[in-house]
Amino acid sequence: MEVASRVGLCARGVIYVLVGILAVRIGLGSDSGQEADRSGAVGTLGEQPFGRALLWALVVGLAAMALWRLSEAAFGQTVEGGDKWSRRLGSLGMAVFYAVICIGVVQTALVGGSAGGRPGDETSKEYTARVLDWPGGRVIVGVFGVVLIVVGVVILVRSLMRKFEKNLRTDEMRPATRRVVAILGIVGGAACGVVAAGAGLSVLLAAVRYDPDQAKGLDETLRSFAATPAGPALLIAAAVGLLLFGLYSFCEARWRKAAEHGTPAEQPTGAADPGARPGAP
Repeated sequence: MEVASRVGLCARGVIYVLVGILAVRIGLGSDSGQEADRSGAVGTLGEQPFGRALLWALVVGLAAMALWRLSEAAFGQTVEGGDKWSRRLGSLGMAVFYAVICIGVVQTALVGGSAGGRPGDETSKEYTARVLDWPGGRVIVGVFGVVLIVVGVVILVRSLMRKFEKNLRTDEMRPATRRVVAILGIVGGAACGVVAAGAGLSVLLAAVRYDPDQAKGLDETLRSFAATPAGPALLIAAAVGLLLFGLYSFCEARWRKAAEHGTPAEQPTGAADPGARPGAP
C-alpha cells in the first residue's frame, strides 16, 4: 500500500498539472479546444508521442490510488485518528472517485488514446437531470451541493492551517525545500477548495432552480471565474493553484509518511519503537 500510495499520488499530480496548464491557456485567451478537466488532461496526454503508453501508465497510477484509498477505508488511515469512521468514509468516497476516473482512462486508451472521453460539464448536467427526476431528487441534488461546498471549505481551511504537513516527513527536508513544499500545499490546496466550493454552489443552484444546466463540471466552474469582476485574472489564479497542487502531489509522493510494518493504523507514524527500522522513503 505504501508503493500504491506513492504511485497514485504521482498519477494525481499528472492530472492536476495538465488541468492547470489547460486552464491557464484558457485564461490567457489561447483556448486549444480542450476541456480544463479530467477529460481534457487525458486527451492532452494521449496526443503526446507514445500517448497510449502514457495513458496505460496513468491507468496503473489511478488504479493504485483507488486501491490505496480502499485499503484506508477497510483498515484505517496511517495517521493519528485514521481509524475514525469519518476518515474511513472519506477514503471510500475517494476510492470510488479514482476508480471511476481510472475506468474512463481505460476506455480512452482502448479507443486510441487521442480522445479524452466525455467532457465533465456534459456528464455533470446529465447526471443532475437524472437525479432531479427522481422522487425527492431535488433534495438529493441540493444536499450533494451543500456537501461539496462544505468539503471545499474544509479543504481550504485545512490548507491554510498547513494540516497537510502532519502527513509529511518534514524532518527529512532542507529548510528551503520545506518552505517550497509548504507554499505548494497551501496555495494548491486552497485553489482546490475554492474550485470544489464553486462546483458545489452550481449544483445547489441547479436544485434550487430545478435546472440541471446550472450544474457545472470543473471546466465550466473555472471558466465562470472569468465572468467575475476580477475577470480572467481569477481564472488564471485558480489555474495556477491547481497546477501547484499537482506539483505538491509529487512532493507528497516523495515525503509522505508511511506506517511501520505491523503498526496499527490509529498509531501516529513515528510513534513506534525508537529502535525499529524506519520505513523506506
